[in-house]
Amino acid sequence: MKVRFHLPDFASQFKFNLVFVTMLKNCPQFFREGVEIASIYGTFPQSIWNGGRTVPGRCGLDFAEAVIKTMNKHGVPLRFTFTNPVVEEKHLGDKFCNDVLKLADNGMNEVIVNSPLLEDYIRTTYPNYKITSSTCKRITDPEKLKEELEKDYSIVVLDYDFNNQFDILEKLPQKEKMEILVNACCDAACPRRTEHYRILGMQQIAVCEHMAKNTNERFNLRDYGVPEMYCKCADRTILDVKKLKNYISPDDIWEKYVPMGFNQFKIEGRTTTRLNLFETYLHYMIKPECMDEVRFMLLYNLEKNGVIRFEGN
Repeated sequence: MKVRFHLPDFASQFKFNLVFVTMLKNCPQFFREGVEIASIYGTFPQSIWNGGRTVPGRCGLDFAEAVIKTMNKHGVPLRFTFTNPVVEEKHLGDKFCNDVLKLADNGMNEVIVNSPLLEDYIRTTYPNYKITSSTCKRITDPEKLKEELEKDYSIVVLDYDFNNQFDILEKLPQKEKMEILVNACCDAACPRRTEHYRILGMQQIAVCEHMAKNTNERFNLRDYGVPEMYCKCADRTILDVKKLKNYISPDDIWEKYVPMGFNQFKIEGRTTTRLNLFETYLHYMIKPECMDEVRFMLLYNLEKNGVIRFEGN
């Protein structure tokens, strides 16, 4: 049995994820049956092709190279969230994004896509990469999903409105090719989701263009004609997510989805707090009877290494 988890974010959560990668290798007895870390997805800051979440900041190629080499050495592929839906042809030559793909072009790493324009460019320029079809495409028609599964994608990430719709899921082909988001924080059937992805893409481009100017002026979205966007769903914790219609519990994974033939599961959390992500990982990957021991051991070591900090008296 394989239960393959795809975890968020190899840049801002690099050390945090590395702790879980090494713990799975050294202490497999703490983990639920069959758990594998199949990939870590995300982006390095200042990637104009990034989508799904706005990721500001700067990042040197030396850090990117170190992250790529470290995770690949542990057998974990990186999957780049190059899912910006508003990328234009002028953005395809972006030096940073191309340099990152050159660094990771070893046949092990992968790219998640949304825009047909960017997908065609990556397939042509970097043919060694496995390509994942993003949930950002918002494919909610089962017949269109079947068509997507027939295309040349290594993985198709389901729209999470399919979660728990077992009458549909049971009839889908190529279940081993599908990735299911288990802890979606968004409301079910959200009518604004596609528009949110579009605005986030615009924000990512605006942030990157502002940084390229090397100016000390404060960044303001209005200066770039981009609307501001706030959604309360983004603040939900694992405790809130458990109450949502699209939530999938660990028991559901092992007792329903895996027996049906699904084995790819995505945990979202690129912009959540580290503590919430910590509890989410434990919730899904650690045996319930080991939870207290693992929680203490990890928090002790994470605090000791400065990854998670607690205020002292």
